[in-house]
Amino acid sequence: MTILVTGARGAVAGELIALLRRRGLPVRPASSRPEDPSVVACDLTDPATFPAALAGVDSVFLYAEPSHIDAFVKEAVTAGVSHLVLLSSSAVLAPDPDANPLAKSHLDVERALTAAPVRGTLLRPGTFAGNALAWAWPIKAGAPVSLPFPGSYVDPLHEADLAEAAAAVLTDPALGGRAYTLTGPDSITCAEQIGVLGRAIGRDIAIKQVTREEWKAEMADYLPGPIADALLDWQQLNDGVPTEITTDLEHLIGRPGRPFATWAQEHTAAFTP
Repeated sequence: MTILVTGARGAVAGELIALLRRRGLPVRPASSRPEDPSVVACDLTDPATFPAALAGVDSVFLYAEPSHIDAFVKEAVTAGVSHLVLLSSSAVLAPDPDANPLAKSHLDVERALTAAPVRGTLLRPGTFAGNALAWAWPIKAGAPVSLPFPGSYVDPLHEADLAEAAAAVLTDPALGGRAYTLTGPDSITCAEQIGVLGRAIGRDIAIKQVTREEWKAEMADYLPGPIADALLDWQQLNDGVPTEITTDLEHLIGRPGRPFATWAQEHTAAFTP
């Protein structure tokens, strides 16, 4: 039962590959830019890479790249793949996801998988704990962290827990074929996350509340305008509104997820000079 894991250099895929290997399962790591011979080329924007990557594969862990998803699904069917597991996003559950560039890319892939003659499983995480790495530079520099909505709630999900959930649906046929909304164990505000990081590194971290436009200007080199607007709209929607915590993760991995404080302790080096 060879499992193709796309996006091998990503945090979730990397955890998943290591987990499946520890269980003695045949894994084929794949990346758009493989850096060693153990990783095959599979660029989801280049259908020419699909046949070799999918040959002899039974299951696929897929990240959401919509540009050639129909070609990928067609090649997977031809190769005899029986199960596609998508790393989607809970953004698809927001109002009018087709108008949201963050949600639409995931939704387009979900629709392709749902229409495919192959069993599909949709993993819809909320906020990755690793998103906090976006604050690493100002925290390391001793500068305030700019927050447009300090009171916006998130549900930080540890990437290792998400990898465990993916491993569960890939290896237990009884769990596949449905959608799971995966959250971390706690609903906390962005400001509270900063507090957790401060306790992890042993010093207070200042917060600077900024306007939407000020934040967009700070992020202009990293985020296109429409993506920045979508992120800001999402934060504003959740400002003062606690995130609903689901039980799907615990159902899949058999325990509660790791709290954000655990992730923070594991990543203190990223936030200290």
